[in-house]
Amino acid sequence: MSARPVLGLVGLGNMGGRIARRLTAGGETVWGFDLDTGAVDRSTATPAGSVGTVMAEADLVFLSLPDSSVVEPLVLGADGILANCREGQVVVDLSTSSPDSTRRIHEQLARRDVEYLDAGISGGAKAAEAGTLTVMVGGSAAALDRVRPALSHFAAHVHHMGGSGAGHTTKLLNNFLNGVSLATTAEVMVAARKAGLDLPQLLDVINASSGVNFATLERFPKIVRGDYLEGGLTVDLMAKDIRLYLELLRELELESQTGSATLGCFELASSLGYGDQISNRVVDALGDVAGGIRVSAP
Repeated sequence: MSARPVLGLVGLGNMGGRIARRLTAGGETVWGFDLDTGAVDRSTATPAGSVGTVMAEADLVFLSLPDSSVVEPLVLGADGILANCREGQVVVDLSTSSPDSTRRIHEQLARRDVEYLDAGISGGAKAAEAGTLTVMVGGSAAALDRVRPALSHFAAHVHHMGGSGAGHTTKLLNNFLNGVSLATTAEVMVAARKAGLDLPQLLDVINASSGVNFATLERFPKIVRGDYLEGGLTVDLMAKDIRLYLELLRELELESQTGSATLGCFELASSLGYGDQISNRVVDALGDVAGGIRVSAP
């Protein structure tokens, strides 16, 4: 592999497009593929007509896709990554995927002498734009060292969590806590509005007290001013991540006492038409069933 490898990126949507722009702005050569050709144009990556073209041109290939149901056919399909890979390549899956699926893919690519790293990312669109994402990686430490220079363009924190699947396991645990804090804070804010409290002042109190969390610190100070931070994880994707967490717990033979209620909040929001909107809109769904309450300023 050359000192500065050629990069590939499959999936140039909300996060992948931002990551591609960080990579090209850093001087990297990036071949990009997405079924949406407009996304490829917006990404600043060099257009690749197929996954096969990406694999032919790139040494390190990033995947930024929704979940295992998309990753598996892309990797294992007739004209996918497995069919077009070559010895020495590294594939880095930035998606939020099933750890069990990740381990199966890792085993199949290993037979072709291709490294597969599961690398969940956290921080959202804002961190992707700023290059300050957190990356949690499973797989070979040596392969991760080869990828670190490319990761440095869009990540400020990179953690090697262990063997194959450990990165995606970490991501599911983190995303569940993210969903819990968002859903419960949304419920509290609706209750506070109905109780007649001053919401910015309430947030000041919570953020100096034991109820503080990411949603109270980063989300709701903006939401109460009418800024829902559009462009981040959607309601439907949040629900998908929580389902993956619950699937993980079943595999671990554990029972979740809080998962169903958290998932129910986002499934409610989806049923009320918020599915393709940012997950922060769960507060509007909870407000709808409370009689039309809105916590955001007019």
